[in-house]
Amino acid sequence: MGIDFTRTVLENQSLVFSLALRFLRDRAGAEELAQDVFLQLYRKLDEIETPVHATWWLRRAISHRCIDEARKRKLRPRIGLDAVPEPAVENRSGDPLLNERLRVLVEGLPANARMVVLLRYQEDLDPTEIAELLDMPISTVKSHLHRSLTALREKLEKKEVCR
Repeated sequence: MGIDFTRTVLENQSLVFSLALRFLRDRAGAEELAQDVFLQLYRKLDEIETPVHATWWLRRAISHRCIDEARKRKLRPRIGLDAVPEPAVENRSGDPLLNERLRVLVEGLPANARMVVLLRYQEDLDPTEIAELLDMPISTVKSHLHRSLTALREKLEKKEVCR
């Protein structure tokens, strides 16, 4: 029979939007990509077998769309609301400055590496799932994670030394 599109949107809209917003750091761009991905889902609804398959498909689609959008923006930078702060979220960490520095450092990672880091630490996916979502070898995913974490750690330590 297929899945219920409305229910699928309701159950997955925060996941899709959150990934796009964290990756792009642009609310309007994230909303636009999320809408496009849900439209794409609607067109492929007959290919989606279960709600779990829908979530997997949406995570994969938004990940690829974000990476593509980042590449486009590199070629033609957008003037946007990048300076507007993200909506207030309950802060679970004791050091908000560390969170801000880490966010800025993650933003500086190359597009593929940034998406791998977001999928691993925001979506809590294991490297095998990330490899499948992004169509990349597991060794590439692990390499992105290793290099990204090493670079982030080094940059954080340099900032600590400079204090």
